[in-house]
Amino acid sequence: MIQLQGSWVAMPTPFTENDKIDFDGFATLIDRQIKYGTSQLFVLGSAGETTLLTMEEKKTIVKEVVSMTKGRIPCFFNASALTTEQSVEMARYCEQQGADGVIFTVPPYVLINQHATFTHFDTCMSSIGIPCGIYNNPSRLGVLVQPETIKKLSDKHPNFVVDKEAQGSVEQLVQVQRLCEGKVKIMCCDYPHYSIVVPTLALGGTGTANIGGNIIPEEAAKYSRPWTSMEIMEECRTEYFKWFPLLQQLYTFSNPVVIKAALRILGLPGGHLRKPYEEYTGQRLADLEKLMGELGVIDKYGVR
Repeated sequence: MIQLQGSWVAMPTPFTENDKIDFDGFATLIDRQIKYGTSQLFVLGSAGETTLLTMEEKKTIVKEVVSMTKGRIPCFFNASALTTEQSVEMARYCEQQGADGVIFTVPPYVLINQHATFTHFDTCMSSIGIPCGIYNNPSRLGVLVQPETIKKLSDKHPNFVVDKEAQGSVEQLVQVQRLCEGKVKIMCCDYPHYSIVVPTLALGGTGTANIGGNIIPEEAAKYSRPWTSMEIMEECRTEYFKWFPLLQQLYTFSNPVVIKAALRILGLPGGHLRKPYEEYTGQRLADLEKLMGELGVIDKYGVR
């Protein structure tokens, strides 16, 4: 059932006003993604405020979300933690609960070299049998996973299937695609500033791992398709250019601040943020609502 192409939406974690996980809200958001053609979901990433969740909360989310998505839409979970051992523990728990796949990152803050990076991922990937991938985000983690390291992991681990890239170098994309020969699918992140969406697809990447699909799921599904024909390529560029101003707005602040504000504007669950995040208010919020209105997002997706 795993597609590894098209729109892979990184979901926010819905909270109630008293800071509890809103599982009814999760169900509403998941149903909406399925309705509008999203290919697969990613839960507990940076958009999901993962660093502000306890391990117990994360495991509860895995268990409940698997029950909501199994057989309906593929769902990967972030298994990253502060240590290799904790990452392995989380990945094994996800596998036991029936997750479709997991994503690993290098542990934050430790600034490890490429040998240690390989050893970390090698240990994590060896601990499970389900599909897995990496999230290559040097801006948040301080370490760029180099193409040669990605190839080495690909050669050793058949279950390493996807590379979620979030860095500004097209050369990185070229080298991963060239060295791994398509065995590892590249699905680029929105960061930095949507600069690698078109290059990823042009080089043979298979989609986007995005936050924009939380707000415009049908449109994100359209501009995230792999380029298998000239018609799809042209439609991608048209949609991408049309929605680019909104995508830029959604990245005014780090995830998930603006995404959650946009969900509130639409009347959807998931708008409450955990501290230390601050709510998106004032003129910035008014500008976001105006743009969403002008582009027809509120008319199409608003809940009345």
